Amino acid sequence: MNQLSFSGKVALVTGAAAGIGEITAKHFAQRGATVIVSDIDAAGEAVAQSIIDAGGEAVFKQCDVSSTESVDALFDFITSKYGKLDAAFNNAGVDIEDSKLADGNIDTYNKIMDVNVKGVWLCMQKEIQLMLQSGGGAIVNTASIAGLGAAPTMSIYSASKHAVIGLTKSAAIEYAKKSIRVNAVCPAVIDTDMYRRALQGDPKKELAISRLHPVGRVGHPEEVAAAVLYLCSSDASFSTGVALPVDGGSTAI
Repeated sequence: MNQLSFSGKVALVTGAAAGIGEITAKHFAQRGATVIVSDIDAAGEAVAQSIIDAGGEAVFKQCDVSSTESVDALFDFITSKYGKLDAAFNNAGVDIEDSKLADGNIDTYNKIMDVNVKGVWLCMQKEIQLMLQSGGGAIVNTASIAGLGAAPTMSIYSASKHAVIGLTKSAAIEYAKKSIRVNAVCPAVIDTDMYRRALQGDPKKELAISRLHPVGRVGHPEEVAAAVLYLCSSDASFSTGVALPVDGGSTAI
């Protein structure tokens, strides 16, 4: 990843206020991109400011990706200010549920699907439209290893990530001849603040989760960011429609 350059490029990262999105936004900026840091959480403002303080170029735009009006406003801003979009990382998402399918409820279903699926779909529509006008680009969506197989007690979340992969592959084929590449990353458990909160300081739980990964540990946000930047770079010019596991070997079992 150290050799990749995004100088002169404009990149959008949704869900960029923390975790994988924050780290990816910073890595884009470190490699020369102007980054639109977007999140429903106003904490994204601090992420953009940290990029600026480090000598990079960034701007924060608050956006609820499940809202058509909010997504329209985000892309109206991008179009008017930059006139193009070279790379997009659709990373905004919501937590998994923890119940068997028959015990689920419609509010949980709607929340997960509205953000994880509709949000990706709405953003992809606008990204593709802008990329068609400006000569192409690369899109990466955050899926999950839960989108590559079964995920007991998190069936709604799993279904949402299967849907993200379906959107990714379909769009990749639709726009393959238009210089627009569309891929997905499929992380396993990644060491973020959300993960740490879920552990609640329980070392036994941490050990058990680590053992789910053949490499013996959970992943780091930087490892997902590296995959995203590669897929958005010219080095991946022959890769489209890929659902890339970033999972410590979990899906190889």
